[in-house]
Amino acid sequence: MSADTTDTTTDGGTSATPEGGRAGEREAASFVEYGIEDRPPAGESFFLGIQHYLTMVGANIAVPLVLVNAMGASDAQATTLIGTFFVVSGVATLLQTTVGNRYPLVQGASFALLAPAVTIVAAVGGPFELAMRELQGAIIAAAAVQVLVGYSGLMGRIKRYLSPVVVAPVIVLIGLSLFNVPQIVTTEQNWWLLGFTLVSIVVFSQYLESYTRYARLFPVLLGVIAAYLLALVLSLAGIYGPEQVGFVDPTTAADAPLVLSITPLQWGTPSFTGAFIVGMFAGVVASMIESYGDYFAVARLAGVGAPSKKRIDHGIGMEGIGNVFAGIMGTGNGSTSYSENIGAIGITGVASRYVVQVGAVVMLIVGFFGPFSQLIATIPQPIIGGLFIAMFGQIAAVGLSNLKYVDLDSQRNVFTIGLALFAGLAIPAYFGAVDAAGGIQGFREGMAGVAVIGPVLGNQIVADTVFVIGSTGMAVGGIIALILDNTIPGTREERGLDQWEAISEEEHEFQTALERYSE
Repeated sequence: MSADTTDTTTDGGTSATPEGGRAGEREAASFVEYGIEDRPPAGESFFLGIQHYLTMVGANIAVPLVLVNAMGASDAQATTLIGTFFVVSGVATLLQTTVGNRYPLVQGASFALLAPAVTIVAAVGGPFELAMRELQGAIIAAAAVQVLVGYSGLMGRIKRYLSPVVVAPVIVLIGLSLFNVPQIVTTEQNWWLLGFTLVSIVVFSQYLESYTRYARLFPVLLGVIAAYLLALVLSLAGIYGPEQVGFVDPTTAADAPLVLSITPLQWGTPSFTGAFIVGMFAGVVASMIESYGDYFAVARLAGVGAPSKKRIDHGIGMEGIGNVFAGIMGTGNGSTSYSENIGAIGITGVASRYVVQVGAVVMLIVGFFGPFSQLIATIPQPIIGGLFIAMFGQIAAVGLSNLKYVDLDSQRNVFTIGLALFAGLAIPAYFGAVDAAGGIQGFREGMAGVAVIGPVLGNQIVADTVFVIGSTGMAVGGIIALILDNTIPGTREERGLDQWEAISEEEHEFQTALERYSE
């Protein structure tokens, strides 16, 4: 159905806002309860904002915990690090939604930067502060290049080479990227608790939404609370013991300091090592590719046009600034757009930028509150796993929906999409096996043994770059789809470019903060 760009309702329903594209041809998402420009009531926005952030709790805790374990940090350092992640997430989200691409995208810890971070930690050895200083320097330097890539317009220039045939597999692979995480596939999984979480979200979002709008607006929040209370009751009753997956001990929150001391350069002055910077930049490249797909996914879900080159450039550039800030604050990781909250938009129909900003302010404040960080850490992994299944399944479906613009009777399209998807799953699985067998050092040695070009492939910088990108499904699938779609003969209509252009926003529709305030 066509959307009227003059409709900016705020009491539910959807509207194509000025953040969208060409008025008469743009499609609106019928399930959107609050559009990008809508501002729900303050109380509602508060809980909706918390819900958006609940969807990324798993990653924003998993990443610092991996780093903590790798660096042998103390409990106090671990609590401070988790709090720092939430503070950085809140600031980066406010920057992105206010002066960046202005999409309702939560910014947070990046899995794409975790692989090079672990490699750096292993190379440094320790102690904690020394490893953190190396991570900080690598992130700051690599992110500075990302800022240049974004604001120079380089990322936006490649948009004309990215048809739905390329973008759809990237988004699908974002959705499928966590299907094998420990929170889901561990052999000690508590499937009852995971299943209860997933079923609760499904019931609230799909079956009860016609009876009460609160079930539609808060399915994730209600599902997580219900599952957490169940786990808490079973733990207090002694049915779940400390050794069991799903056990909850909220009393640990009382042991955390009331106020955390989170300051810039809290671990010391950053160190800048060339090899570490290049390895981290490989993760930044993978993150940029993932974020590019996120921009298209959130635009599709929010019922607005595909992002313009200008919006893409400002989004990538602002993510670079967020990464620099993360490096200065000392997270040991970066900041990137969160696919989880895109999935939340698909389930809840809440695409309001204002809601995400409210949530960001809440996270920024409570990040300094020690008991909060510790309490969040008590959420059982099966509950996080249930969240992942609901969120990322939605994202994969959004990726597939972009194929409506493509001629699926075309053999070149079917071949490209199929190969990109399969390779995007298979190649990272191979690198995962390599990592488990010998780690990145073993991979370097293996590359060095390749005939003729071994000295090049075995170089630490080259090997680390190949390893990080090869371990990232959306990067692998995106690169393959990009090459095939732009080299195999095909018409613009066949590739979906004409149809996509018809609903894309014009360059002038996206205004920077300076342009808006100068009017």
